Amino acid sequence: MTERYISLASGNASLSAILHTPTNTQPSQTGVLIIVGGPQYRVGSHRQFVKLSRYLADNGIASMRLDTSGMGDSSGSKAAFYQQDNDLETAITAFMQHNPQLKNLVLWGLCDAASAILIKLNKPDPRIAGVVLLNPWVRQQHSHAEVMLKHYYLKRLFSRQFWQKMFGGGVALRHSLKDIWQTLQQRKAKHSRTASTPEANEQNYVQLMLQGWQRYQGKTLLITSGNDLTAQEFLSLCQHDDSWRSLLSSAQHCHINDANHTFSTLLWRQQVEQLTFQFVQQLLSK
Repeated sequence: MTERYISLASGNASLSAILHTPTNTQPSQTGVLIIVGGPQYRVGSHRQFVKLSRYLADNGIASMRLDTSGMGDSSGSKAAFYQQDNDLETAITAFMQHNPQLKNLVLWGLCDAASAILIKLNKPDPRIAGVVLLNPWVRQQHSHAEVMLKHYYLKRLFSRQFWQKMFGGGVALRHSLKDIWQTLQQRKAKHSRTASTPEANEQNYVQLMLQGWQRYQGKTLLITSGNDLTAQEFLSLCQHDDSWRSLLSSAQHCHINDANHTFSTLLWRQQVEQLTFQFVQQLLSK
């Protein structure tokens, strides 16, 4: 395996990336482009992205890790994840130019990088054969309120430790009740809207994610964590919205029950690596 730094021109920014190329085997015709979500850079939490790239290279799959504009060693102003189409397009083109054996590639992203990938899919690109989405970010005020009620406050109310702290003076009762009340009000505000009002922030990014996924003709692997509010918000959206539920049912979905947001243990990381490799192998066998 070789690891090589390259610099890419994207608008007024110079993007930094690391290419991982297999040397001991015939490299596959499908590569993996790892898109980094904020506030991370191309190494990733607990070196997750480095280890993933090296694992793939050891198994004959080329990959590239990218710092988007304003992140890591890349210049320029940091762009919101829903404004990264130019960076992703630049990276896709450069990755394939530096690896002429590639016929197509997989886009891989965690959290808001997964969201950026779905938004990118609004522009069909035959080079993208597959996407791997880990705990996609769909944070909206009302959805966050519902998840907090179900997966945080409810668990706290049934926790002996919480009540021990409460009566022992370790928790400010007024503050806790205020948090719960505000969360209930946010949830109520959501349900007071008309059914025709799209659930979106000011940039409508969640709707763009949905549209991109609907337009996409390739394969999808979704990996979610059981111990992560971001994953719970995404799965809740899929559960309560017919369009999202239909897309989820057509994707390969692996839920790692105990994993946290960044899959920070050796076991969870290895599961993600193996799932990614197997997904690429499926694409190669077609």
